[in-house]
Amino acid sequence: MPLNDQGAVYGNIYAYKMYTRPTAKRLFGSYSFRKRSGPKHHENVQKMLEILALNGTLTTWGMAKTHLAGDLSGIRSKEKDYRRLLVGRQARGKHTLGLLDVGLVVKDGKSYAKGPADQYRLSLHGILYCLDILDFTDKEIDVMASKYSHVLPWVFGKWEFLKENLGKGVYRLRNLAGGLFMDNMQTTKITNFPVYEILTYLNIKYQDYFEMIEEKYLADQISCWFYTVLLVPSRIKGKTSAIQAKQWKKIINNDKNLKKWYYDFVNEAIEFYQTRLSRIKKIQSLS
Repeated sequence: MPLNDQGAVYGNIYAYKMYTRPTAKRLFGSYSFRKRSGPKHHENVQKMLEILALNGTLTTWGMAKTHLAGDLSGIRSKEKDYRRLLVGRQARGKHTLGLLDVGLVVKDGKSYAKGPADQYRLSLHGILYCLDILDFTDKEIDVMASKYSHVLPWVFGKWEFLKENLGKGVYRLRNLAGGLFMDNMQTTKITNFPVYEILTYLNIKYQDYFEMIEEKYLADQISCWFYTVLLVPSRIKGKTSAIQAKQWKKIINNDKNLKKWYYDFVNEAIEFYQTRLSRIKKIQSLS
């Protein structure tokens, strides 16, 4: 498959769950280097992803400088390492996948500070992988949200507003990163809100984008998931607690643009199910 102008190809959130996440865990680690030691390659990749998560868009030289300022020989060596991690490498006739191949990192324009050089940042899949694996603190997630507010505008772009209203609930994005609540039927048992129905429609809407999706559409899909799953009860310290409908409505109603955007999606879901219901009723005419 040809690469796009971001130098990478990635699919919808179902593709993240079924392909990107397991592939990245196999190649780059299924646990954080912070928790316990593992293969050096995993640690190097994760440290590079951490740099991009907490600093935003950088050239490979800029990545190397974050921890080696003033050490020119060290920067040059580390830059070469980062280039290999990005594009993979060829050894014994076999290509080892890099971060661009898997879709965790994308190109993001060029820097002309010292001649033209490609810049890189996390993709949305890369953001989810970092949330799932790198064991970030809440404060580190806050930093990443500020660096990537333009990439995920309906969530990271409203992060401080959401924190004020949700508190710890804002970090539920970790659930998606872990592959939870995609279209789980168990949600029909744990909430009276039509979470299952909305998430099922969300997957149907983007089902043709498993292999490739534009970043804007993926950001919309992730954001729709986020605001819908806020209605799923969470278990905190042994007690079941739910974000009350009143609190959820406050979030939606206090931002007119957010309200219009989300309810445009809800109206699409309603129209979809009304059409499906009319088709189901036609079965009666066959008897």
